[in-house]
Amino acid sequence: MNKTFTAVYGPVNSWRYGRSLGIDPIGAISTCSFNCVYCQLGEIEHLSGDRQIFIPTADILRELAQFAPWEVDVITLSGSGEPTLAKNLGEILEGIKKLTGKLILVLTNATLLNDAQVREELSLADKISVKLDGLWPDQLAKINRPIAGIELEQILSGIQAFQREFTGELSVQTMVLQPWDQTTENRYLELLSLIQPAEVQLNSPTRPKPLQRELEGRGNHTGTPYGDRPVTRIKCVDGQTLQNLAKKISGAIGIPVRCAPVKVL
Repeated sequence: MNKTFTAVYGPVNSWRYGRSLGIDPIGAISTCSFNCVYCQLGEIEHLSGDRQIFIPTADILRELAQFAPWEVDVITLSGSGEPTLAKNLGEILEGIKKLTGKLILVLTNATLLNDAQVREELSLADKISVKLDGLWPDQLAKINRPIAGIELEQILSGIQAFQREFTGELSVQTMVLQPWDQTTENRYLELLSLIQPAEVQLNSPTRPKPLQRELEGRGNHTGTPYGDRPVTRIKCVDGQTLQNLAKKISGAIGIPVRCAPVKVL
């Protein structure tokens, strides 16, 4: 890691949400309940499903105040791991809303959504995007590499419980690593029918994955963000394949589907 950690970063240009100011409630040590094969943070340094306060709420809001008047489309909680692991998540969301009045988005892997307290805190956001890469247990293990004890059915039940309570906009984001066969497409449609998201977002891992912790992974990727430091390339699909899949999904169940602009960096 070669930059000083800041809890607020960006703005980041997001193909999904426009100009986004990032909030990182996790801190300098990447911490997550997943260790996804394509993670832009590199290999996760601390694998955990335990909630704790990583950065005091007051410190985050103090940094955020320096970005006024927040000329962005959305303020996004993501950063250095799974944001719902932050035990002060509710305080952070309340503070952001009071300070900025901006739309708030949380990107989550949904592994903690069976916790009623987490669902209550997340409901303070305006938009939630949940990860759904592994459509079967073996895919979850291969792609997302969760900590012990996390099962696909648990994740799905948590998402559905949250969707029943949430009055904001829930979307599903999926990383497509290879072309899908009909069985995979059918399974995806089945899961989307259970979740009933407002939108589906399809992506493919065009960015290189750093082999060590890189703060630059949180932000815009232009040029060579990691310099000459070692990276690996993850297999991805082309833009036309994503577009074709999007048309099939939206045509089958009527849910809007957006695709990332596929440009290998």
